[in-house]
Amino acid sequence: MKDIYGYEYILPTHQGRAAEQIQSEVMIKPGQFVPGNMYFTTTKIHQELAGGTFVDVIVDEAHDPVVSMDNLREVYAYCRPKGIPVLFDATRAVENAYMIQKRDARYHGTHIRDILREIMAHGDGCTVSGKKDFLINIGGLLAFKDNAEWARASEEKLRIYEGGVRDGGLPAADLAVARGVEEMLDDRYIRTRVEQAAWLADRLIEAGVPVVMPTGSHAVFIDVKRFLPHVDQDEYPAQRLASEIYLETGVRVMERGNVSKGRDANGKNYRPALELVRLTIPRRVYSNEQMRAVADGIARLYERREAIKGLRFVYEPPALRFFQGRSSPWADPPGARGRGPTPRPRRWEEGENQDLTPFQGASGGCRPLRSRAG
Repeated sequence: MKDIYGYEYILPTHQGRAAEQIQSEVMIKPGQFVPGNMYFTTTKIHQELAGGTFVDVIVDEAHDPVVSMDNLREVYAYCRPKGIPVLFDATRAVENAYMIQKRDARYHGTHIRDILREIMAHGDGCTVSGKKDFLINIGGLLAFKDNAEWARASEEKLRIYEGGVRDGGLPAADLAVARGVEEMLDDRYIRTRVEQAAWLADRLIEAGVPVVMPTGSHAVFIDVKRFLPHVDQDEYPAQRLASEIYLETGVRVMERGNVSKGRDANGKNYRPALELVRLTIPRRVYSNEQMRAVADGIARLYERREAIKGLRFVYEPPALRFFQGRSSPWADPPGARGRGPTPRPRRWEEGENQDLTPFQGASGGCRPLRSRAG
């Protein structure tokens, strides 16, 4: 790990979000602003629980899923002299390395292993969710380049929250991370993995389904504002479409929009600019013909999109509602009930049954695309 990432301090954790929690508690001072380029749900809440204020710093380049090497170099050159730590969510850094290899002529002949090492050189630390690039079922990583103080403080918290500093609380069977890390750096593997996402996107585009372009490296994102323009964002169109995809195709996908973003301090939905459904593709599982079956099912939904209405919450937890919330489809057309705000659901009471409804289970949680049999 030290050789691959070029970092001196490597701390295993049982999940990526555990690494986020420890990093946030060690690095963030109460009242501190934490700028980032596009939020991730658990990252945001861990930073806020540590007393920080998450700030999305989004520029036009953020709409491209690839972080260029020049951008990495320039950000680090600006922050390093000012004592501002640059910390990566390196969960999909290998996929980013492949996109640099593909797009940047200077790196066409450079191996993925070397590109990854150069990426990490432009930061001070990282977290990793091992279920992605590492090709393992569970596990995570917290790493620091050269700051022994951060590493010692993190080790203390790791012992409290996770277990031993050598295994992060993981059983021996899940410490196969070393093998997965080696395989993730195989140029042939990562090329096949990323290009399958592009293949699926092409099939959806052929059917007229609106997707975000350029295609990402691990998933295809459906633009739900264009797919269901008749459904108001406070009726959670992406969540409803994710549920419909499950019912139509038997695969589970993920909402990334108003439900995931949550509510502000006044209880109002954030209504983010992006209302998306993410089709995340597992590694080494499905053939392109299986991807075609998924695309065909979504195309059928697109043909009858006008009949798809919104959702309302019947149970909404105070945090991470996309994991545990329960929703119900509106029974009547929007015009029959007016265009007022969605009624606020009741909150969960201590001891109340929290079993999930089929609609929540269809799209709640960051689960991979999988078949009915899977």
